Amino acid sequence: MADIVIDAKGLSCPMPIVKAKRGIDSIQTGQIMELQTTDKGSINDFQAWVNQTNHELVDVKEENGVFTFLVKKG
Repeated sequence: MADIVIDAKGLSCPMPIVKAKRGIDSIQTGQIMELQTTDKGSINDFQAWVNQTNHELVDVKEENGVFTFLVKKG
């Protein structure tokens, strides 16, 4: 269960990452952020962003063109 849900559907790069950064900054270490986006490019972008930070990518799924990322704040 996510502590915060960020809806970035319909936005293209780099906005999903910008919104994700704002979201992750607003929660405590160990909490979970869920990001929802429809931008296919965000898969690589988001994984790269998580790798550059101390956060943990918990889950990635795609359903009906919506990509959902669960990230645990490090």
